[in-house]
Amino acid sequence: MNTQPLHLFDAFGIEMEYMLVDRDTLNVRPIADTLLSILAGGRTVSDFESGPITWSNELALHVLELKTTLPANKFLPLPSQFETAIRDLRPVLDRLNLRLLPTAMHPWMNPTIETILWPHENHEIYQAYDRIFDCKRHGWSNVQSVHLNLPFHGDEEFAKLHAAVRLVLPLLPALAASSPIVDGHYTGQLDSRMQYYTDHCQAAPSLTGRIIPEPIYDEATYRREVYDPIRHDIARHDIEGVLEVDFLNARGAIARFDRGSIEFRVMDVQEYPAADVAICVAVTSVVKSLVQEQSSTLATQQSIPTEVLRSALNLASDRAEHAVVNDTNYLASLGIHESACSAGDIWQKLLGRVRKSDPSIANLYAPLEIIQEHGTLATRICRSLGKNFDRSDLHNVYDQLADCLVTWEPFQP
Repeated sequence: MNTQPLHLFDAFGIEMEYMLVDRDTLNVRPIADTLLSILAGGRTVSDFESGPITWSNELALHVLELKTTLPANKFLPLPSQFETAIRDLRPVLDRLNLRLLPTAMHPWMNPTIETILWPHENHEIYQAYDRIFDCKRHGWSNVQSVHLNLPFHGDEEFAKLHAAVRLVLPLLPALAASSPIVDGHYTGQLDSRMQYYTDHCQAAPSLTGRIIPEPIYDEATYRREVYDPIRHDIARHDIEGVLEVDFLNARGAIARFDRGSIEFRVMDVQEYPAADVAICVAVTSVVKSLVQEQSSTLATQQSIPTEVLRSALNLASDRAEHAVVNDTNYLASLGIHESACSAGDIWQKLLGRVRKSDPSIANLYAPLEIIQEHGTLATRICRSLGKNFDRSDLHNVYDQLADCLVTWEPFQP
């Protein structure tokens, strides 16, 4: 995250992805390069720095990433900084008849015929991915997420952070699910992105593993048990050696030893950045409480099996806040001494604790209250659409979701 070592919770980085869509039809528009070029005064660029926030390209040409330019040490200023960046982008969007569309999956995009890969800087990397994995699929070109980077320095800090991250990962869809619609229909899952993400590296499954990262707590073992199998599996596909192993790890949380951070990849993007930032604050605060062993010891946290965590993630991906966790050891590691508890209630309890001691949550809590009182964004989308809907209904609801990036208000049907 930085050239200087950052220790636990010294700073953080946030990245979020949005779709570029036609203002009238809401169909995807693969012209991120044109937009970035206009911002850069006519030069072809892969990113454009606007003070504390940077816009950059992604694999698919209809996707833009919005991220903190440098590691930030305070959450409180971020919503207004993201709002300013989006507002400053509006004249270019208007000029190109575009809108930014939030949520984690476009509700009717056909990736087979609508995907165009980024053709400029580093295009050879995207071409290699396409050759190996076929990127004209939902799992590659229609999965918009939020990444949260938390720092560590050395094996001792990594062990504490990685143990806590593993426990929190399965619960994230219960806060962040926003993808109940794919190909114009309900999928039966509130966080459909996670299912597509889980299956997107089938040609080399060691890249994703079991999504929940292995219970590994030092760099040497991690490189041997995670990166060495990835290197072996990708070698037969990448004869030219275009892809770098350190960038291929695609678990739900990845250890980046090159920059001393763990990156979360399990959060669907929300309807406006204030909600994404609030979720990142919540996640960071709960992870910090676990690292401080407020609810359970490090040994207890490290003892929870990957199978238990993966099962909880599957349930939360299906039902989000309504998923029920009934593994008593897992619940106890979170400080919840009950035989079963819904994922939504788990977050109620966890946030009720940390809110008392963490002023950053208290100051940014409003979007979390919406989620707790009215459900995840996926639940609210389903409530707005009802049981039966058509393309016109979809357009209307997703147009309202795009409005949230303009009005800076939560989606409340």
